[in-house]
Amino acid sequence: MVSVAHALKHARPKSPHPGMIRIAGGRFHMGSDRHYPEEAPTRWVEVGSFWIDETPVTNREFAHFVRETGWITVAEQAPEPSQYPGALPEMLTPSSLVFVPTSGPVPLDDLHAWWRYTPGANWRRPLGPESNLVGLWDHPVVHVAWADVAAYAVWAGKELPTEAEWEFAARGGLDDAEFAWGDELHPGGRVMANTWQGRFPFENRKRGGNFRTSRVGAFPANGYGLCDMIGNVWEWTQDWWSASPAKTTSPCCALRNPLGGGEEESTEPSCPGGHIPRKVLKGGSHLCAPSYCRRYRPAARHAQPIDTSMSHIGFRCVVRGN
Repeated sequence: MVSVAHALKHARPKSPHPGMIRIAGGRFHMGSDRHYPEEAPTRWVEVGSFWIDETPVTNREFAHFVRETGWITVAEQAPEPSQYPGALPEMLTPSSLVFVPTSGPVPLDDLHAWWRYTPGANWRRPLGPESNLVGLWDHPVVHVAWADVAAYAVWAGKELPTEAEWEFAARGGLDDAEFAWGDELHPGGRVMANTWQGRFPFENRKRGGNFRTSRVGAFPANGYGLCDMIGNVWEWTQDWWSASPAKTTSPCCALRNPLGGGEEESTEPSCPGGHIPRKVLKGGSHLCAPSYCRRYRPAARHAQPIDTSMSHIGFRCVVRGN
């Protein structure tokens, strides 16, 4: 019979940050030279120790924040017309972008084929006014813009991770591996993350036919015990977008706790609404597919305007230090 003393001796130490995992800092190869140009160059980076949420923030957790604070998300508010000169009146309503699968093959450079600007879509109603969160309380919260996730982090006594912290955590101790679990997308045929299965954006070969988010923790954790770092939802980071990250080729001169570019540099003037600053998203989502978006990797990154919420973007938080 196992004694109480034996059980206590081998018990896991109680975390000072429930629901979070401590990541000891270190040096690693950040980025990749093997995929998209914005991931390059591979460079040495060093991060300090930090705690990070084991899973993305769920609808249940976000609802707790909203009940306590009365927070109204960006998607639940009508855009200010002065900030969007020339916008059509129907676009100046509380709305968010919702993925809608197509009925068949479409050109993969036409994002409008599967994204719908949907009035009434928000974190409470992820598919629009007629939808709700029944069965989704333990799924990642979506339709959250930058102001929403920043407010949640402050309320929770946490912060948003830097891109470097996020990528270091996502790698799970496997420096320079393709994926968070190694160098094979489906090792031994095993599906390791909620990513697209089938021909994008219309064919779904997933068990149960789910086109969207999955319950957090439904797929294997990485080497650090973190779930859903790859797939399920893209995750906001603290960094302003920069397509040309600083580099160093020597581990002795690793960049320490880099913070990306500047706010003004993060805009894209050639795009509609290009005056809107952009943050870095990490991790890919349930819409990433080998034929369309191979961003289901720790090194992958994407620029997201801070005012825009979508049905495949969520977040998790960190606490820095020991």
